[in-house]
Amino acid sequence: MNSPKPSAPAHAASLASPARNLSFLAAAFALFNGLRIVAYLPTLAAIQSSGHADQHSLFTWLTFLGANLTMALWLHEQNGRRVNRAVAVNAFNALMCGAIAASIAWLRWVQPSTGLFATY
Repeated sequence: MNSPKPSAPAHAASLASPARNLSFLAAAFALFNGLRIVAYLPTLAAIQSSGHADQHSLFTWLTFLGANLTMALWLHEQNGRRVNRAVAVNAFNALMCGAIAASIAWLRWVQPSTGLFATY
């Protein structure tokens, strides 16, 4: 009796599965990290429109800045000092965290109307 051999299309499908998974993960990465970048905008707008930053933690946003920046740098080094999508996303996240941290610091310590440092 001859045992049936796996057909070529079934074998090809099993080889294509990791590529399909990577493609799906890349699309999900782009979607959710794109949404994350957009999600910073309401926080930034709320800080600027209220004129108060007491309800926001400068330490937290500086920590997010550091985490995203070091991840971007680490990925850049791991990728042979080339910029890829992951490096760019983490760098842009660091930029947005820096913008929020700068807004918090500005509203806490620098009065836009006087240009002088506040005493609190």
